[in-house]
Amino acid sequence: MFGFNLRVAKMVWTAFIVAFLLFLIYKVSSTLIVVVFAVFFSYLVYPLIGLLERHGPRRLPRTAAIGIVFLVVILLVAILGSIFGARIEDEAIKLSDQLPTLLKGNNFAERIPLPEFMEPLRARLLAFMQTQLGGDNGQAMPLAKELGLTVMHAASNLIYLVLVPVLSFLLIKEGPDMRDGLLALLNRPNKKLWGAIIDDLDILLSRYVRALLLLSIATFISYSVAFSLMGVPYGLLLAGAAALLEFIPFAGPLGAAVIAVVVAGFSGYEHVFWLIGFIAAYRLFQDYVVNPYLMSEGVEVSPLMVIVGLLAGDQLGGVVGIFLSVPVMAAIKIVFVRAKAALQARHDALEKAELAAEAARVKAAEEAALLTRRKL
Repeated sequence: MFGFNLRVAKMVWTAFIVAFLLFLIYKVSSTLIVVVFAVFFSYLVYPLIGLLERHGPRRLPRTAAIGIVFLVVILLVAILGSIFGARIEDEAIKLSDQLPTLLKGNNFAERIPLPEFMEPLRARLLAFMQTQLGGDNGQAMPLAKELGLTVMHAASNLIYLVLVPVLSFLLIKEGPDMRDGLLALLNRPNKKLWGAIIDDLDILLSRYVRALLLLSIATFISYSVAFSLMGVPYGLLLAGAAALLEFIPFAGPLGAAVIAVVVAGFSGYEHVFWLIGFIAAYRLFQDYVVNPYLMSEGVEVSPLMVIVGLLAGDQLGGVVGIFLSVPVMAAIKIVFVRAKAALQARHDALEKAELAAEAARVKAAEEAALLTRRKL
């Protein structure tokens, strides 16, 4: 009556461990986010390290190769920031100074080109934007305040800009030993399974992160050149915003397009529909040609799962959750597929062994029957 069921105890213990790990992850979520960004940064610079090790001096230590690559990458980022950062900052300051004046202008509503079916909503749209971005007393309104708080919060976490490269350096240096140590703790079947999962996750993250970087660079170059040729106001600022938002799946490019069209309309740009046409054509080309080519391996998630992951990521982690939703969904798919394949392989092996045993029994019975007949 009061017997101890070992199987139930194992199930309860496993559930407790899983719940405890989830609680621990929730408590250290901020730290884990920094580690995740460090992992992503590692995948960005790792190809350069491999290139230096293959074509550099043969006696160059691995630590020295990693340090050289990190130094070159940091210098390159600093140079590009000095070239484009000052102009983007000037355009951002100019836009923030002129936006209240544009909103308060008497002919502001007439300068926004709208389709005919939206003309009845022109007054409402104007009232909404004036409520969010400006006021009679000249003070910042809710949207501006929220933006300012976001900038202040980001400025208070500038230490992460130092931690991410440091953690990335250590991850690249100690990553192989960490992998071997983790697999050494497992038995042979699980070692094979988790080794394959880790290899698949490596391909997934490398493809995903490098594809995002290339897509972001392509967006910045295409938008900046096209906006400059089309005479779009604040073209470099809009191109930089679009490049950053490219790292947020689905919602980022859509938000960048809306920002570009709205800012151009506020600034009195006369060819907004040409701007919309260019953005639509570019998104079609990038989403259906460039993106599938860059993510041809590793990241294969159905559109339904992508949308579900984006919604869940937004509720769980906001912008960071949206950014991580696609690789997390792809990683879950990898684990599921590998585990299913391993279970199927074990089932096939057991079935094959049973068939072999049955065949051996039949053969032994036939030999015994033949021997009996010979004796008779």
